[in-house]
Amino acid sequence: MSLLPPSTNSQYAGAPAAAGFLTLLAVLGIVPGLIHTFLPDGGAGVIAGLDLSQNGPTIIGIFAWAGATQLAWGTLLLVASLRYRSFVPSLLALVLAERSLIALNLWLLKPSGSEQRPPEAYATLVFLPLIATALAFSMRRRNVAEAVAANGS
Repeated sequence: MSLLPPSTNSQYAGAPAAAGFLTLLAVLGIVPGLIHTFLPDGGAGVIAGLDLSQNGPTIIGIFAWAGATQLAWGTLLLVASLRYRSFVPSLLALVLAERSLIALNLWLLKPSGSEQRPPEAYATLVFLPLIATALAFSMRRRNVAEAVAANGS
């Protein structure tokens, strides 16, 4: 018995670049996940510049929790982008929903009240239209010959 079922790449008819973009998103999730999980302050002080003199352990713990979630989510995106491409449109839609909620909270519903925002606040604004574009390309059907040639089946 294998940990992973057989690949579904042959069933994917969307643009190969969309799957490649999902791979990029996976890496861009795994790297901060590693930082938040394994850096002593989770990046809260040294990267985000947060004052850890009050509630420091709580803030660091929240960063570590978020990092663990980013690692799991990023790993799922990576595996899907490389081995289970039939999930690329669904996962891009979930990433778009996630990033939209993050932007909504960071900029409108729950802003920090300070001028300083984490790097993620700006990256999310840049990536939202890119994710939407990748989603559209992942759902655009190629003809059968193109799909077979791209998927090697």
